[in-house]
Amino acid sequence: MAISRAQLVKELEPGLNALFGLEYNRYENEHAEIYTAETSDRAFEEEVMLSGFGSAPVKAEGGAVQFDDANESFTARYTHETIAMAFAITEEAIEDNLYDRLAGRYTRALARSMSNTKQVKAANVLNNAFSASFTGGDGVSLCNASHPILSGGTFQNTLSTAADLSETSLEQSLIDIAAFVDERGLKISTQGIKLIIPKELQFTAERILKTPQRVGTADNDINAMASMGMIPQGYRINHFLTDTDAFFIMTDAPNGMKQFVRAPVKTAIEGDFDTGNVRFKARERYSFGFSDPRGIFGSPGAA
Repeated sequence: MAISRAQLVKELEPGLNALFGLEYNRYENEHAEIYTAETSDRAFEEEVMLSGFGSAPVKAEGGAVQFDDANESFTARYTHETIAMAFAITEEAIEDNLYDRLAGRYTRALARSMSNTKQVKAANVLNNAFSASFTGGDGVSLCNASHPILSGGTFQNTLSTAADLSETSLEQSLIDIAAFVDERGLKISTQGIKLIIPKELQFTAERILKTPQRVGTADNDINAMASMGMIPQGYRINHFLTDTDAFFIMTDAPNGMKQFVRAPVKTAIEGDFDTGNVRFKARERYSFGFSDPRGIFGSPGAA
């Protein structure tokens, strides 16, 4: 259905002072603080977790060396979605509008809608990070206390006891990140590099990470995290997170949170010969997800 003069009555009459409602600034590209972007040339992408070898055993003198096997552990799949929206304006509405270039104004509105959808879909992965119905390649939720590993054990990328963001919970999260193991149970060197929080936690994060002394105490203790250079990239606010007390720590583990771009956003404009309507369309294809859950650590906040 095309936007017609019936929907733009006030813009056809003299005396109108201002048009408003489409000029707001927008939160843009907040997903780039979470995801590593890669391009894709197929309908979906798959990434396979490989296991290395276990700890090397002692070889007895004169005895045979023991052999170990390397295996594939699990597969993460990214299925791209097509995101598209269009609008049309009648020829008469364009001709009779007294105040505005309709095409330009509504094209900007279309771009805002496309951008908002991308941010919502990107945040959706974190908004469902603790949901049992939103699982990754290893069969459990993104942030889970029992990620299975090939050797038969588990590792956790969430606190054993859910907690709100505080100096204590953040320190424990960093300790747990340093305890990550690979698929054969070998310890890996991993550290937290960036804190991702909803807008409700920005003041708490500022106090915890930026003060030289400990927060909320009368002692003269140093802020250990600041002094040790922990979380070197500080915090970032994501305005599309829905849980007001959940927080996430991005780690330096490779192949964690990823965005695949199948087709970048493109726009098209065409006129219809029969009606004279002008049609505008925007379209892009992408997917958000995660491969290695070691790339992130999260807490849903205290229950």
